[in-house]
Amino acid sequence: MSRRRCETWDSGCDSHFGTPEIRNVESSQTTPFPFPYSLRVARDLERFHGGRDLHFLTLSCHRRQPLLTPNRCDLFLNILERVHRRYRLVVLGYVVMPEHVHLLVSEPQRDTLSTAIQALKLGFVRKLEGPVVPRSRNTSETWGTPLSCTSGAPKHLWQARFYDFNVWTEKKRIEKLRYIHRNPEKRGLVASPEQWRWSSYRYYLCGEKGPVKINDTEILVMTVQPRSA
Repeated sequence: MSRRRCETWDSGCDSHFGTPEIRNVESSQTTPFPFPYSLRVARDLERFHGGRDLHFLTLSCHRRQPLLTPNRCDLFLNILERVHRRYRLVVLGYVVMPEHVHLLVSEPQRDTLSTAIQALKLGFVRKLEGPVVPRSRNTSETWGTPLSCTSGAPKHLWQARFYDFNVWTEKKRIEKLRYIHRNPEKRGLVASPEQWRWSSYRYYLCGEKGPVKINDTEILVMTVQPRSA
């Protein structure tokens, strides 16, 4: 998938979501990003040990269908937090949209990034209500993650594989975070980014803790290289 295609989404709004509640946070319409990403994130990232590239990821629902309802968005973030801890994967930013997910993450200390994302997608489907057709991670990534075959319901939830963009510079990291957090507003789902509760924006706006820990480097294990002879 090309970068342009990945970052250009169909307009439209999922009726399941309605209008989110705002809790004592000033609107960011006039000042879209009042908190500088570079200050908060750069300070936290000093705690990385052996960190390599960051990755901007896109996980799409099967055939770009709006399958991620509010309850499923909540569930997805719970599974993301589990994967983040299990694979020691640092999450810098996220947004869960009705038909896709964007993540900005580090490379995991345990296993590969592909394995961690496979575990995220399959773990999410396994937690959904109703029977799930058992399938290996490799097969799921090739053919998409299956759902229970209820009459009239889609047979798959995730599109096979995922889009991965390597983030090497500070400028590109800030650009991707802004893109992630502006996505719901750009799509017309909310009037301003802080109104969308399935994103990490409020962490950067006011330090609010969400279901997924952002910039959580405490999970990382320091490795000491042996002295050369």
